[in-house]
Amino acid sequence: MRSRMLDSNILQLSIKEFRSLWHDKILLILIVWAFSGGIYVASTASSQELHNAPIAIVDEDGSPLSKTIGNAFNEPYFNKPEYINYSAVEPALNSGQFTFVVIIPSGFQSDMMASKQPTIQINIDATQMSQAGIGDGYIQNIISGEVNKFVSGTLKSYKLPVKLIIHNKYNPNLTSSWFGSIMEIINNVTMLSIILAGAAVIREREHGTLEHLLVMPVKPIEIVLSKVLANGAVVLFAATLSLIFIVQYVLQVPIKGSIWLFVLGAALHLFATTSMGIFLGTIARTMPQLGLLFILTVLPLEMLSGGITPYESIPQLIQDLMQVAPTTHFVNLSQAILYRGGGFSIIWEQLVILLLIGSVFLLSAVSRFRSSVANA
Repeated sequence: MRSRMLDSNILQLSIKEFRSLWHDKILLILIVWAFSGGIYVASTASSQELHNAPIAIVDEDGSPLSKTIGNAFNEPYFNKPEYINYSAVEPALNSGQFTFVVIIPSGFQSDMMASKQPTIQINIDATQMSQAGIGDGYIQNIISGEVNKFVSGTLKSYKLPVKLIIHNKYNPNLTSSWFGSIMEIINNVTMLSIILAGAAVIREREHGTLEHLLVMPVKPIEIVLSKVLANGAVVLFAATLSLIFIVQYVLQVPIKGSIWLFVLGAALHLFATTSMGIFLGTIARTMPQLGLLFILTVLPLEMLSGGITPYESIPQLIQDLMQVAPTTHFVNLSQAILYRGGGFSIIWEQLVILLLIGSVFLLSAVSRFRSSVANA
């Protein structure tokens, strides 16, 4: 009988949470945008590939090798190269006309054939920071490849000491949208679950309904669980639709593993993050205070969990501390499932850890909510 009453109270309170969220149009718009247009814009607007970079060539050699190098810069990575004089290099870079200027010195081919190791100068406009860093590597690889092919074809006895064969697994073309779209969903799940759960508590306080809880025959655990279930269900539903329709069909990103296994991991992650959001909501008294706590919480969770910065590049001490954060384990299991096609046997440890972390946050939220109601 007591169990049925508990279930009934949680169900009724969850329905109340759904209705409250339905009437908050700003949060609804935020959810819809975050898992639709926000995913598309974030994954396509800031590309990590090189596209139509403006490049110029100063060919002082005029040899077959220098012309071969010039012809190797093609779309879509580079615009068709423009040949300019050496005197025009500085004005062209100062005016932003070109991002890259390759200077091939006189006698380059003859020095190369005589094994004198001549140099090619690459001038880069580093104000175009993202293109500058990526393009430098592209240019070096293109020039090295053309020189090696030319020398190998001219000197039959010439052999390279090492032959590199590179295989890029899971993302053969290194397409940034394949990585960015999925990681944006992961980050949005964390962000929205915390802000929605915290806002639900603040909404109770601002509307004066927190005092009503003092005279209702409900327990703090029922109130907290209803907010966890309602807000977690909304985010989980939106994230699943976004993964299927926006990522798979609109952005054409291949999903290697089981979407439903990812949904299971996301549900456990939401269990932890919504409990965290309720805990923050009991600390803050107003929405501005919640916003400040949200910034201090979400930024480290997203930046230090491997979703933005490679986890291995983070100092070891921070890696150890981030083991208590749910985002670290959620990012690991999401990448294992969606990128590498991992199954339950690969990610079960992360699932257990998420369940334990979520339980700790839930108990903390219930304890804090009880004292918050008592002091209201």
